[in-house]
Amino acid sequence: MSETYYIIPEKQHNTLVEHTYRHRGYHADEAADGARFCASAATHGIRTHNAIKALHLDELFGSKVGGCVPGAQIREIKTKFKAAKAWDAQRKLGQSVAYRAMETCMRLADEFGVGVVSVDNAFHYLWGGGYVMDAAKKGYIAYTNCTSALAEVVPFGGKTPTLGTNPHSWAFPTTDAVGFPIVIDWATSTVAMGRVQQFKREGKPLPPNAAVDQAGNPTTDPNAAVALLPFGGHKGYGLGLIDELVAAFIGGSLPTIRGRYDRKDDEKHTPSFFFQCIQPAALSAGAFAQGRDQAANVKAVIRDILGPGNEKCLLPGQPEADAAKLTTKYGGLLFTKAEIEAFNEIAHECGAAKWDVGRFKSVVL
Repeated sequence: MSETYYIIPEKQHNTLVEHTYRHRGYHADEAADGARFCASAATHGIRTHNAIKALHLDELFGSKVGGCVPGAQIREIKTKFKAAKAWDAQRKLGQSVAYRAMETCMRLADEFGVGVVSVDNAFHYLWGGGYVMDAAKKGYIAYTNCTSALAEVVPFGGKTPTLGTNPHSWAFPTTDAVGFPIVIDWATSTVAMGRVQQFKREGKPLPPNAAVDQAGNPTTDPNAAVALLPFGGHKGYGLGLIDELVAAFIGGSLPTIRGRYDRKDDEKHTPSFFFQCIQPAALSAGAFAQGRDQAANVKAVIRDILGPGNEKCLLPGQPEADAAKLTTKYGGLLFTKAEIEAFNEIAHECGAAKWDVGRFKSVVL
């Protein structure tokens, strides 16, 4: 079904997002990181984690309740491991922490072949795919996972949410092979909670077996959904559990009270992050068939996967690359009327000028 999108200049979008973060007390560099991330999400068609989601998350669990601390400084924990860094984010804005962590991983990978950064006392960084995609465009194999701000996912066979949506994000430097980085990025729930919020705004039903209501029964009504189901049954449950266990080794909080800053106890309430970058050369065993080098071998493997009968299969990351092409083609970020109304609520909060839909060009896609 086609839909009308309005073309918003990226500079105008970023100005509003930065203004809102500054209004909430964030420093200029944090506001710029927040806007940069939100523009990247919108550019690549990630409507579940754009500025609307980012600022809503901050409102509910961030600067207004103490889950995120504007101006906080990252504290590095001393370890004996040269290729691995451990940080206490001290609840700094998640996007700022994530950008710095991935930059550090790349620097470590340049020196040691691999670089790892674990982050404790964090605030959710939103779309992990954006960070690994940036690294892959620079030639690295990159990975990140995190625990989500809340326990919103019911374990396989249960009725009570005790896991986060807990995404995994991988990206590979395949631009020379296929024209874009292959990005494998997913929440471990059937849909992200941001998708529930999007469908609620747009009056659309959820897919079956994606969410449960207050009684723990499956529902397709986004207004009745209070928790999510793992994708693929026990498989998605296992993948979501990975994030919780990695976070537990880092120092993570108990899932069921994470993000519950109204609770006055001596438990932690913060998410945890994990980042990794690998130099492709560090993986090479050198024995490529028919005299191929590593780059040629990657291209041959992908070509074999998309061989006869599979020519129309999409590669992960292709929809994001196609969305970015549309952004370039139309010269701005694409938002629906419902999304612009949400942006205008944001503008009202911080005293900024509202966006007049009638002044923007539109396109039907």
